[in-house]
Amino acid sequence: MNAFELHPATAPRSAVIFASPHSGRVYPRALLDASVLDEITLRSSEDAYVDMFLRKAPDFGAPVLLGGVPRAYVDYNRAASELDPELIAGLPKSPTNARVLSGLGVIPRVVAGAKAIYRGKISRAEAEARLTRFWHPYHAQLGALMIQHRERFGRAILFDMHSMPRDELNTSFPARYARPDIVLGDRFGASASAYITDQVADLFTAAGFKVARNAPFAGAYIAQRHGSPSSGHHVVQIEIDRGLYLSERSIRPSRDFDSFCAVMDRIVCDLVQIGRSAGGSVALAAE
Repeated sequence: MNAFELHPATAPRSAVIFASPHSGRVYPRALLDASVLDEITLRSSEDAYVDMFLRKAPDFGAPVLLGGVPRAYVDYNRAASELDPELIAGLPKSPTNARVLSGLGVIPRVVAGAKAIYRGKISRAEAEARLTRFWHPYHAQLGALMIQHRERFGRAILFDMHSMPRDELNTSFPARYARPDIVLGDRFGASASAYITDQVADLFTAAGFKVARNAPFAGAYIAQRHGSPSSGHHVVQIEIDRGLYLSERSIRPSRDFDSFCAVMDRIVCDLVQIGRSAGGSVALAAE
């Protein structure tokens, strides 16, 4: 397995980069053997088939970076320091954040629904080996793409693509509230210019989707690490309701999948255009 798959732009002509860090669906034999879960349950944390929405991006002029391993094995959207002492032997039980406490550190202890992946603990050497082989190369490649685009186009715009479980949306948005189809996270302006996030929101709204911003997902580690609007690095996390295209119980494309892909093809094309517009440069200069 490789740390990532990079699909370069056929003819680079936009500041936009797409990433799908959680769509890896090739499960290491060692993980399957060590887990108490079947493969379908392991896949419940996957951003299943989000990579398919980006299939035409290189032809539109933007590269695509895909995670090479499943999220249940290594989570690229967590810091390398987010190690879980409940999973990794030999770690001190020092204060940590809510993500790690819930089992969703950089080496996850659980999948969706808080289902434990392993019978017991894994060694610290195993955890460090995964980070060395997968996590560090992924972020090195993503960081290099951001720098290359900023130098070539004056800015870099990363659209970090994810999916969100329908059940989680139902919990976050009770029936009396309009449940969003799309949640955009820019860490309340800390990872991307509002000018860019506004354009993304307008594109999805024009396509008929209900859009929310920064709630319940404001952007996690990738947005925090790679987003710096004052330096010309913009990151918008895009969360898509899985219920729009996926049969979540079986982790298979739903009957609406092809039509949803067609809609996403048009949106991805329009997102690439954001990185070609002169208005973005003006907005950046005004920040």
